[in-house]
Amino acid sequence: MSETKPTVMEQIAAFIVDKRNLLFLMYILAIVFCFFSMRWVDVENDITAYLSEDTETRQGLTVMDKEFVTFGTAKIMISNISYEHAQVIADELKEIQGVTKVEFDHTIDHYKDASALLSLTFEGEEDDPISMTAMNEVRDRVSSYDTSISTSIGVNLADQLAREMQIIIVIAAFIIIVVLLFTSKTYGEIPVLIITFIVAAVLNMGTNFLLGKISFISNSVAVVLQLALAIDYAIILCHRFSEEHEQLPTREACIIALSKAIPEISSSSLTTISGLGALIFMHFKIGEDLAFVLIKSILLSLLSVFTLMPGLLMLFSKIIDKTSHKNFVPSINIVGKFVVKTRYIIPPIFLVILVLAFIFANKCPYVYGTTDLRAARRNDTQIAADRIKESFGTDNLVALIVPSGDYEAEGKLLNKLESYEQVKSTLGLANTEAIDGYMLTASLTPRQFAELIDLDYEAAKLLYSAYAVHDEAFGKVVNGLSEYGVPLIDMFMFLYDQVDKGYITLEDELMDTLEDLNNNQLTDAKLQLMSEQYSRMLIYLNLPEESDETFAFLETIHDEAAQYYEEEVYIVGNSTSNYNLSSTFGMDNIIISILSALFVIGILMFTFKSAGLPVLLILVIQASIWMNFSFPYLQNTSLFFLGYLVVSSIQMGANIDYAIVITSRYMVLKKSMPIKEAIIEALNQSFPTIITSGAILASAGILIGQITTDGTIASIGVCLGRGTIISMVLVMFVLPQILVLGDSIIKRTAFAERKQAPLQKASRKLYVSGRVKGYVSGIVDADINGVITGEVHAMFDSKEIRQEEPANDRKEFECYEKN
Repeated sequence: MSETKPTVMEQIAAFIVDKRNLLFLMYILAIVFCFFSMRWVDVENDITAYLSEDTETRQGLTVMDKEFVTFGTAKIMISNISYEHAQVIADELKEIQGVTKVEFDHTIDHYKDASALLSLTFEGEEDDPISMTAMNEVRDRVSSYDTSISTSIGVNLADQLAREMQIIIVIAAFIIIVVLLFTSKTYGEIPVLIITFIVAAVLNMGTNFLLGKISFISNSVAVVLQLALAIDYAIILCHRFSEEHEQLPTREACIIALSKAIPEISSSSLTTISGLGALIFMHFKIGEDLAFVLIKSILLSLLSVFTLMPGLLMLFSKIIDKTSHKNFVPSINIVGKFVVKTRYIIPPIFLVILVLAFIFANKCPYVYGTTDLRAARRNDTQIAADRIKESFGTDNLVALIVPSGDYEAEGKLLNKLESYEQVKSTLGLANTEAIDGYMLTASLTPRQFAELIDLDYEAAKLLYSAYAVHDEAFGKVVNGLSEYGVPLIDMFMFLYDQVDKGYITLEDELMDTLEDLNNNQLTDAKLQLMSEQYSRMLIYLNLPEESDETFAFLETIHDEAAQYYEEEVYIVGNSTSNYNLSSTFGMDNIIISILSALFVIGILMFTFKSAGLPVLLILVIQASIWMNFSFPYLQNTSLFFLGYLVVSSIQMGANIDYAIVITSRYMVLKKSMPIKEAIIEALNQSFPTIITSGAILASAGILIGQITTDGTIASIGVCLGRGTIISMVLVMFVLPQILVLGDSIIKRTAFAERKQAPLQKASRKLYVSGRVKGYVSGIVDADINGVITGEVHAMFDSKEIRQEEPANDRKEFECYEKN
């Protein structure tokens, strides 16, 4: 360290290095805490929970969760079986405790091509123990047959996803170690890097509970993306330490390296953080969730690099010194020479590709639902669902929620909807049979009711009188009771309530009928289809979950419902969710594209002090984004919209660092050599950093895309891996030509040109802050912040040049500004 007074940054670095044992203790305590706090993290597995509160789907789901019960269901396809044998199995499954209904008949909806499809309904919801117990017994009963079972009961997708991510992390760790072995200068660095990352990852996972509930997407990909996005910071500090340690002892080298790395790493992280920050402004709140988790992971990685890693470098310094090895990274001067020779060829080709990529990316076939997403790998549940879909098709079910109480309007609306060819079937109170062909909402007089259940007419009249009093219809009791019609569901529930309270006694046969009716149609219908405020109708569509025709028909349903209800009605289902997501995608896309570009441009303008240079860099990265999302169009494959939004922000925020590395080195080197030589050397110096970071991020994305079975996460991984590779190629083979050809633009758009002046020979004292190249009792080409005493004849590129002459020997000191 210099004899001059340490800078503030050096003082901070010295404190961190000297107090490393205290910091080690604090990190150990934090890690122990995080191992416990990981269990407190609440994970949301339903992506629709992040829809905006003003969307119809979100409002409808809130009503459904509060007002209705949705029983667990399962579809079981048994292949290579006769209809008679399948009927026997259906009857056996119906006897299992917890199974309330088994739908099976000889129609093509349930039996086709020697395959039987059994639709089961359970007594409880899908997470109810009685449903899970019953489902386990069902699995045991059909295990000897060729079956495909599609159900969410007893299937913990979160645990399965966690296991997949553990595999990804292990493979990613292996790849990272191989990359670091190839690009490092000493093997002793590797354990330092690994420990630093593991600590940062544990801290991030252990503090996720502070964010409340996080999505399964953030919970799954955060660790891998944190590793890929933030490992650069640790590598930068390692390289700084190695450089300083060549001249300085371990402690001093660590202090100087940290003092230089803190501003450099902090500046580098800003582009990544700003790109992720754009996700916060999405209408679809999954972006905000991802942004907070990933930004927190970046900040904790910075904290670990700045406060833990220096101590680890001190701890492993002897091993680092002993395990030095030759540089395995080859020189790529040949690439630089190729770039210079093709500077008039590649840029025009790039512009043509840029235009085509823009056109193709805007034709990208986006999807907004997860049902038809296909990952490279499929789990057993997904394979079963695919087999059932191939044999029997799929049901597109939407729920229509309307104000309760008007059974007549419900019946008319259901009849109207069933008249459309787009509707396969409907289910509601008005078309659910109660007994002997009468529907639950059929309005019966006392005589009709008495005949239906074989009840004495006088007893029926007394029952109706009691109901009228209960319903405060006192006029009916006095006059017109014989014509008083009461919906069956209301009368049956009133009768059962009176019997249950002991006010009415029925004959055994009639009581058995009432008990059976209550335990089946009445209770289930009330829980599923009716509440005090709302009624729910189930509509099965002959339409795909996602298409323009489907979205248009949702509006038709609204129009039909508006003829019977003045109050607001809700349509809930995968189709409405997809429609809501598609309607917000355009705005979210614009927000992320503009904000991420503006944030990054602002940081680059501050970094390079130029208005033109950031535009050139953004042009290259934006081109990589458009090229990345041209592939789905060219391959005729669908792309999940969230993959585009997330990956485009990561590409803009993180991959721009590769361009910054080359540009920074080029801007420095061109001051002391011709620009052609400067760009060749800049590429050569930048290659180890770019190949290390890019290989890790690309590998992480590819692993996620190829190993996970979740289509949402797989789409993010595939796009991330492909986008990173494209960014690396453009940065290495296109950006250099753009920098060379655009050098005049860079100069003309610079905010301020520092003055350069040749100084005549003189013996005097100069205060200098800036770059000096020339003779100062020897040749100097360096950044200097201090005092030069002696004979000076040099070129200055300095913020400040101040001359101090002895009082008894004042001579004129000439300085000429270079034009």
